[in-house]
Amino acid sequence: MKNSLLMLFAVSFLHTPVSATDNYQRNWNVDVMHYRFHLELRDDTNSIAGKTDITVRFVTDGISEFSLDLIGRDPGEETGMEIADVSHNGEPVHFSHIDDRITVSMSSPSSAEERRIFTITYQGIPADGMIIAENMFGDRTFFGDNWPNRARHWLPTVDHVSDKATVEWIVVAPNHYQVIGTGRLIEQTSLSNGYHRTHWGSSIPIPPKVMVIGAARFAVQYVGTVSSVPLQSWVYPQNRDEGFYDYAIAEKVLRFFDGHIGPFPYEKLANVQSKTRYGGMENASNIFYSERSVSGNRTSEGLIAHEVAHQWFGNSVTEKDWHHIWLSEGFATYFTQLYNEFTQGHDAIENGMRGARNTVIAFYAQNSELALIAEQLTDPNRMLNRNAYQKGAWLLHMLRRQIGDEAFWAGIREYYREYRDTNALTEDLQRVMEKTSKQNLEQFFQQWAYVPGHPILEGTWRYDANAGQLNITIEQTQSSETIFMFPLDIEISISEEVTRVETLQMRSALETFSLSVDSAPSTVTLDPDTWLLFEGELSQQEGDVSRY
Repeated sequence: MKNSLLMLFAVSFLHTPVSATDNYQRNWNVDVMHYRFHLELRDDTNSIAGKTDITVRFVTDGISEFSLDLIGRDPGEETGMEIADVSHNGEPVHFSHIDDRITVSMSSPSSAEERRIFTITYQGIPADGMIIAENMFGDRTFFGDNWPNRARHWLPTVDHVSDKATVEWIVVAPNHYQVIGTGRLIEQTSLSNGYHRTHWGSSIPIPPKVMVIGAARFAVQYVGTVSSVPLQSWVYPQNRDEGFYDYAIAEKVLRFFDGHIGPFPYEKLANVQSKTRYGGMENASNIFYSERSVSGNRTSEGLIAHEVAHQWFGNSVTEKDWHHIWLSEGFATYFTQLYNEFTQGHDAIENGMRGARNTVIAFYAQNSELALIAEQLTDPNRMLNRNAYQKGAWLLHMLRRQIGDEAFWAGIREYYREYRDTNALTEDLQRVMEKTSKQNLEQFFQQWAYVPGHPILEGTWRYDANAGQLNITIEQTQSSETIFMFPLDIEISISEEVTRVETLQMRSALETFSLSVDSAPSTVTLDPDTWLLFEGELSQQEGDVSRY
């Protein structure tokens, strides 16, 4: 017992939570408050003309320069952005554009808490981030696809999850396009040259990964409202009926999350058929789904639930550091399971979590060095792995089991309330859950978030008829040095009609338990209700004394 506890404490020390540590070079004294993107889209070229007004807050005095991300055009290349000028109050400002970073040098240093607006005028063909392509019906389309850090291919931004800002889009495009954008619709104006202007805007800060526009031929349905939030469907006109039918299920999804988590964070929710490279992309207030998501038989209900859940977790409450991406993907994955439990019954979440457990086990077999928070990774695309989705969901599922439904949901609502429209790390979630549950969750979060792997159990059971006792021995055999501590449910089946569930507490590598049982069990099963991420089983020990 002492060795096991010392090992756990040693592992906990090595994985003490730290502040944001990914490799993005962020100046925390410079905070972008607002982007106002002016864009012109054309049919005769893939080049976009852009002008961006950026409101910057300087936290301290004495700052004389700051940087933004924008992929430049290299000599001889067709793609990339070229900057025409940078200005402040109509006056030119010195800048450099080297290695895809804009460095703006100011003529006078900042004062603390001062705000200045800079305008960047640029043009070019985006290699990524903005997908300009024909859709499945042969129509030309434009769709922003920024995740995780591809906004920089077409928008000058601080392209990191930790810098959230409000946003406006003023898009000039040919008349045959309809434009969808973040927030609420502010203006639509027909221009005299066969073009029209569309203006969208949001007063709610979001990270660049989820601020986008789309332009295409659309059929638009105004589905209704949920708690005063307008719900819309934007689909290709060629599959209008199928798309409207499929996406209308979002009303039920939105009602569930709005009622269980807290108020929807944005001005509207539009579900949009698009050219995103992903199955779905949770852009704030206008979710982009793969164009193949429309089938006419609502096969994408789970996908819609996942992306709608992201509006709360990932968009509104955003991970401060890419290493904590599970706060986005794990939440969306588990809240899809919670929605399934609500709509289909408890068997649905048990089935879903068993599938997720198998996925985590298979991933660990090939990636045994990776914890849920894998600080050795630097590329967000590599962090977007099965741990972020399925193991993150499992952490939440086990947390619910640990603290109970009432404290779990109270913690979820408090976490959203406290970190809405801002950023959080795993230790922030832990602190909130400790507050609502009145439990110390240090060990729980350390072993499930910061340590690779999961328990691998080998056990035997033996019934002693003379003593009327069931004797169970369970050993943790995982190859890592970590000893996990957790509650373990077992189901004792005497017959089809007579069963009971007991909870054992695993605190060391090897545990022995004795339970009073009146009759010889036919089976003894680990984790009958699917509450634990583990591998293993119990086998009946030979020489069972129940016959004697």
